[in-house]
Amino acid sequence: MAIEIPMFKSIKSYFEEKLSVSKLSDDQDITLVSSTELASAALLVEVMNSDHELDERESQEFIKVLQSSLKIPEEDLQELVRLAESQAEQATSLYEFTRLINDEYDYNQKLDLIHNMWRIAFSDEKLDKYEDHLIRKVSELIYVTHSDFIKTKLQARDT
Repeated sequence: MAIEIPMFKSIKSYFEEKLSVSKLSDDQDITLVSSTELASAALLVEVMNSDHELDERESQEFIKVLQSSLKIPEEDLQELVRLAESQAEQATSLYEFTRLINDEYDYNQKLDLIHNMWRIAFSDEKLDKYEDHLIRKVSELIYVTHSDFIKTKLQARDT
């Protein structure tokens, strides 16, 4: 039995409307985005917002991460960004997002998420203490070991 989280209702309805099977033509290859992937996108937005300075490089890296990990059409990407930003603003805690991650992601997917969070944090060429704290907190909440937390940080920093 799936539990519907209120913060994802607007995202879910958007994708149901935008990507409904009856509207797809035979030549379209669209993969539906899960609520867990949307939770991941919202966590990435949290990283961008954590230092209270939105740098264009962070926004660009965010788009790159979404394109590579979610593989959705360009025309739907901006709407997903808007919805993820809205959900991040409305969230009362990280638990709303990390619970979905824990329920659905395996350990390697969790590592990918932490790595992507580091990619965004390092994209403006300075790591803010609030970004570091947020990623550390998410890492703990999704049960990523400290050694893997550090490994993903170093990998993202060195790329």
